[in-house]
Formats: sequence, structure tokens, C-alpha cells
Amino acid sequence: MPDSPQNDPRVYFAAERTFLAWIRTGLGLMGVGFAVSRFGLFLRDFSNTQHAPAQTSTTHSVITGAALVALGVLINIASVINQAAGTWQPGQPSRTAVALAIILALLGTGMAIYLLRFR
Repeated sequence: MPDSPQNDPRVYFAAERTFLAWIRTGLGLMGVGFAVSRFGLFLRDFSNTQHAPAQTSTTHSVITGAALVALGVLINIASVINQAAGTWQPGQPSRTAVALAIILALLGTGMAIYLLRFR
């Protein structure tokens, strides 16, 4: 009688690769969030060096950056929970991946609307 799929080391290594990919995704989101948050400060300082300084608000970039950092933290926490619980199922779409894709699509749409509206 063949061993069960749970005893196959390939299943374990696939789960480990998936876990590490989620950690990498979370870290990437946190890094981009930090960069977005600080980019608003750069733009404000840059506009102050021009001949006619404009009042530039950095609120939107700080909020967006903080949201991306928080999303990265949530992704890392969810990946640890999924790894510890062993909920990975071969051939099943990841609910975390689908949720992340939807959230990022909505955030990207909002950022595009903001950029088009406030040129």
C-alpha cells in the first residue's frame, strides 16, 4: 500500500515554498507602503524649493502607505496561521491570495482615480 500524500516530502516542501512566498509578498507590501508614505514628504519638500511654493498635503500618501504596511502585516499573520493550521489544499485556490488580489485591485483603482482627479 503506498504512503499517504501527507507523508510525501514534496507536499511538505510545496507548502514551505508557498509559505515563504507569502512572507515575501508581505514584506514587499510593507516596503512599498513605506516608500509611498515617504514619497509625499519628498514631493512637499520638492515643491517648497520651487519659486512659488504650493501647499501640498501629504495626508493621502501617508494614509495609503500606512494601509499598505498594515496589509503586509496582515498577509504575514495570515500566512503564519495558514501554515500552522495546515490548511493548504493542492488544487484549491488560496482564499488569502484571492482576497489580496481584490484588495490591491481596489486600492490601485482608487489611486488611479486620485491621480487623474488631482493632477
